[in-house]
Amino acid sequence: MEKKELVTKLLAARKDSGKTYDELGEGLGLCNVYVAQLFHAQAQLKPESEAKLVQLVPGLSEDLVAEMRKCPMRSYDPTIIQEPNIYRMTEVCLHYGDSIKEVMNEKFGDGIMSAIDFKITLDKIKGDKGEDRMVVKMNGKFLPHIEQAKQTVSVK
Repeated sequence: MEKKELVTKLLAARKDSGKTYDELGEGLGLCNVYVAQLFHAQAQLKPESEAKLVQLVPGLSEDLVAEMRKCPMRSYDPTIIQEPNIYRMTEVCLHYGDSIKEVMNEKFGDGIMSAIDFKITLDKIKGDKGEDRMVVKMNGKFLPHIEQAKQTVSVK
């Protein structure tokens, strides 16, 4: 099944369930954005979550679940940057990136944040003036860059 067709069917099943990503995340014990990744075929459905997910989203057929079990082809449509919310998130990273990196290096040293050992959640809160505010929490394992020592390889 083509990824676009799969995602369309997965999103329809989720919508038909009437459940929000927060509700599904709560029921599965997973981050809300990770659950959305499952429905966008950007993450693999693990065996320990499968039965709960099928119970929460009855419209998930065996064929869809079988597709969700596969290792996904994590990708994106390059035109997605044209969507204003996605553009704004990219703009935030571009605008604050140098400062985030400098503070990160100050606290951790030379390295990067893992996008594999990573959790992301999105929450809605009220601001000081009663306005709706969005909180995006990224929680990734720090991976230090290593010194690349010469390695001896024996060829047989």
